[in-house]
Amino acid sequence: MSATAAADIQLDASGRLRHFLTVEGLSRELLVRIMDTAESFAGVTAQNVKKVPLLRGKTVVNLFFENSTRTRTTFELAAKRLSADVLNINIATSATSKGESLLDTVRNLEAMHVDMFVVRHAQSGAAHFIARHVAPHISVLNAGDGRHAHPTQAMLDVFTIRRCKGEFAGLKVAIVGDILHSRVARSEIWALNTLGVDEVRVVAPKTLLPAHVEALGVVPYHDLSEGLRDVDVVIMLRLQLERMGSAFIPSEHEYFQRFGLTERRLEKARPDAIVMHPGPINRGIEIDSAIADGPRSVILPQVTNGIAVRMAVMSMAMHAGPDREVAA
Repeated sequence: MSATAAADIQLDASGRLRHFLTVEGLSRELLVRIMDTAESFAGVTAQNVKKVPLLRGKTVVNLFFENSTRTRTTFELAAKRLSADVLNINIATSATSKGESLLDTVRNLEAMHVDMFVVRHAQSGAAHFIARHVAPHISVLNAGDGRHAHPTQAMLDVFTIRRCKGEFAGLKVAIVGDILHSRVARSEIWALNTLGVDEVRVVAPKTLLPAHVEALGVVPYHDLSEGLRDVDVVIMLRLQLERMGSAFIPSEHEYFQRFGLTERRLEKARPDAIVMHPGPINRGIEIDSAIADGPRSVILPQVTNGIAVRMAVMSMAMHAGPDREVAA
């Protein structure tokens, strides 16, 4: 699907968010609006009563065809903090496991008058497919599809960068690791370039970079120390071992020796550089524990920010948030 077509299905006739399937094709103004809305929700977590009534009476269905703990939990928490009713479908025991098609599963849930689907699926395009077939009042949020996109992870990452660095202009960002299999990396690259960072670098062995990766608007590096030189933000990626059908790396030990983030390598970055990771972390393979737990790590704030960002996207897609009068 082209960027224009992806944007078309995500926005309503007034240019407001209807589905959130990918960052690709969305305007800088809309991405900033999502972050501004997330900022307005960030304080809800600190309240005694961690709820706002924006989605009261609405029903959100978590349709996770892939295992997930962090993403599913933060989507569930976000929906509950907006006062929505949440239904978690256990795919392992659902009718889908007995042969029912994806579309039949969706239509049966739709008949129960739900309002939103949060979808994670191993196949790229699954969330788009559902969005094209649901009733007009239902919103679909992509919680990760195949190697394609993970838009809320990208938005919580850029939201975290904005909270730490203020502006995007002038920043150099290095994304390190398994770019080839990472839907997170693709969504981050689209978001960072749309928001106007100075330079996006990707650092990985040649076997873990897509062909013609420069076309995505990035500068590739195959040496970690060189790739980290003078960067403001380091985003480490998880090795997608479950998606590697053959030997993309000689061994995990050798990968850490060449591409694992250590104190010595982080010295190449700017002194105030922050370190991020979308999780789950493979300590001693992608990142040293001293870095993951160190003062420059913002890995746990990423998790916290994920709830606010998902609250923002949910409320905007349901036209219930602070942006309801604002077109993208």
